[in-house]
Amino acid sequence: MNIAEFIKLISSRVEYLYFVTVIMSFAIAYALTPVLRIIAQKFGILDHPHSNVKTHKDPTPYLGGIAIWLGWLTSLFIVRLFTHFPSGTLRSLRGIMIGSVVIILLGLIDDILPKGLKFKAKFLIQALAVMALIMFDIRVHFISPYAVALIISLIWVIGITNAFNIIDIMDGLSSGIAVIASLAFLFIALPTEQIYVNFCAAALAGACLGFIPYNLSKKGKIFMGDTGSLTIGFIVAALSMGTSYTKLNDIALLAPILIIWIPMYDTMLVMYMRWKKGMSPFLGSRDHFALRLEKMGFSRTQILIMSYGVAVVMSFGAFLVTRVTIMYALTLLGILAVLTVYITSKLGQVKVD
Repeated sequence: MNIAEFIKLISSRVEYLYFVTVIMSFAIAYALTPVLRIIAQKFGILDHPHSNVKTHKDPTPYLGGIAIWLGWLTSLFIVRLFTHFPSGTLRSLRGIMIGSVVIILLGLIDDILPKGLKFKAKFLIQALAVMALIMFDIRVHFISPYAVALIISLIWVIGITNAFNIIDIMDGLSSGIAVIASLAFLFIALPTEQIYVNFCAAALAGACLGFIPYNLSKKGKIFMGDTGSLTIGFIVAALSMGTSYTKLNDIALLAPILIIWIPMYDTMLVMYMRWKKGMSPFLGSRDHFALRLEKMGFSRTQILIMSYGVAVVMSFGAFLVTRVTIMYALTLLGILAVLTVYITSKLGQVKVD
C-alpha cells in the first residue's frame, strides 16, 4: 500500500487525517533540515555571533526555517491532492500559503544580508502578507466597522509574527512554543467548521517537531533564522483568527492571547525594558525573560521545560475559558494576571548586560 492509497483509506475519518498530516510534515521537515544545513554551510549562510545579543559562540547555519515551511506546505498539498475531504473549507489555506511565501522571502533576505533589513522595510513587507490573508477573509471578525477590523487584523498579525521572531533567542524556544500553540488551536477549533485551521495547525506542529531535534543538537546544529521564526509567527497569527472559540461568553475571545502568551509577554517585557533604558524598542538587547532566567541560575534545559510548561498551562487555560461561563472565565483570567505580575516583578530585579 502506497501513501496515496493509505491516505484515501483513512480520509473518511478526518481526525485520523489530522494525525497523518502531523506525521507527514514531521517526516518532511526532519528529512530536509540536514539538507538545508549543508546548503547553508556551502553558501556561507551562517549566523555569526558578532554582538553580545547573540547567545551562541560559533557560526551556525541558518535555513532551518525553509525546512519547516516546506514540511508544512508539502504535507498540506499532499493531503489536499489525495483526498476530496473537505473541499470548500480549505479555500482559506490559499491566503495563508500566499502570505507565507511573502514572509519566507522576507526572512530569507534578512538572513542573507549581512546587516539584515531595517524594521520599517520588514513591517511594510509583512503588511503585504497580511493583505493576502484579508483577500481570503482571514481577519478579525468580531470587530466593526470593517475598516477598524482590518487595522486590528494588520496590527495583530504583524505583532505575533515578530513576537515569535523576538522569542527566538534560545534553541528550541520559538519552535517549541509554536508546536504547543498549534496543537492548542487544533483542539479548540475541532468542534468548529473552520477545518482549514485544523489542517494548518497539524501541519505546523509536525514541521516544527521535525526541526527541533537538529536545533537542539550539538554537532548538527542549525538555526531556523528569521526565515523560520517570522514564518511560524505569521502562520500562528493566521490560525488564531480562524475560529470562533465559543458561544458561552465574550471573554473567550481572549483565548488566542493566552495561547500565544509567552511570545507576546516576552515582546512586551523586552520593549518595556528597552524603553526604561532609553533604547529603541526595535534594537536588540538581552532583556528577554529566558536570558533573565539564565542569569538567575537556571540551565537552558530547565528554561525550555518551564517555558513549555507555562505554554501548556496557558493553553489549557484558554481551552477552559472557551468552555465555562463568564464568571469562571473572569476568575481564571484574574488568577493568571496576578501570577504574571508577580513573575514580572521577579524578572525585573535581574540585571542583564
